[in-house]
Amino acid sequence: MMTASVLALALGTAATAQDTIKIGLAPYGLNAEFMQLWTNAAEQHPAVTSGLVELTVFDGRYDALVQQDQFETMITQGFDAIVFAPIDVEAGATAVQLAHDAGIPVVGSNTRVNSDLLTSYVGSDDVQAGYLEAKAVLDKMGCTGAVVVIEGPIGQSAQIQRGEGNEKALAECPEVTVLEQQTANWSRAEAQSLMENWLTSHGENIKGVIAQNDEMALGAIEAIKAAGMDVSDFAIAGVDGVTDALNAVKAGQMASILQDGAAQAQGAIDVAIKAVKPDYEPMSEIWSQYPDMPWNGGTDAEYNVPWTPVTAENVDDLLAARQ
Repeated sequence: MMTASVLALALGTAATAQDTIKIGLAPYGLNAEFMQLWTNAAEQHPAVTSGLVELTVFDGRYDALVQQDQFETMITQGFDAIVFAPIDVEAGATAVQLAHDAGIPVVGSNTRVNSDLLTSYVGSDDVQAGYLEAKAVLDKMGCTGAVVVIEGPIGQSAQIQRGEGNEKALAECPEVTVLEQQTANWSRAEAQSLMENWLTSHGENIKGVIAQNDEMALGAIEAIKAAGMDVSDFAIAGVDGVTDALNAVKAGQMASILQDGAAQAQGAIDVAIKAVKPDYEPMSEIWSQYPDMPWNGGTDAEYNVPWTPVTAENVDDLLAARQ
């Protein structure tokens, strides 16, 4: 027979378990540094480290069907909320619909999905990033010459929107020719292979490389070096501010725009908790870090994390923060 004290202890334990909020973190893939930084930041959120939130990470493996299967698992297991960075802007909508039908709030982060069923979206303006990186390349080229464009995975929102930004900047430089434009799927190795082929085809005619993320810009740099060419003869830019890119900016080899994945992930966790626990107040420091992005009770449809262009003046501080 259970004593009163044991019963109270058991009830207390059950209440504690019940109070824990189960959140699923669904990044599109974990092979590259940026999504690793995004995921690590979510795992370091104060609500997670304090035990208020039980966070489970699902590696989407760059596959929309894998992500949908993971949503079905989270629904079956009774998760309270999901933070979603989809690989595909269209296919991801099915997963969101499934969660919505099961009464589970979904907060988008980093990459977008064409669904009006998201609780909120916490990310950055990829059109602006695409414009800024392309402009950095074109300014260095003096708006003349020929470029190649290395795209992200076709159909992902960042590829689509950064492409829009690239086109906007290119339209301002009508004398610039785009020699090649192809996806390397955010991959350094794929970009290196592409760039090796393009250097064989076009040689020194290539003056600029617009890579829609840093990993691909770094792959292009490796190809240029392997061809025995001087990296400084090229204008190269990427997006994300991954560690190797910060070092490459410091070395004068490329330009980069820092995407604050930590702010995106932690902001999305705060919003997801709020959707489950109405009296919740945000625990992440990112809301004081970005006063132009107010919390507003955690109910805004969209939170826009600002970009930070990487410069010679700020690169050392950004590298120090990465340690």
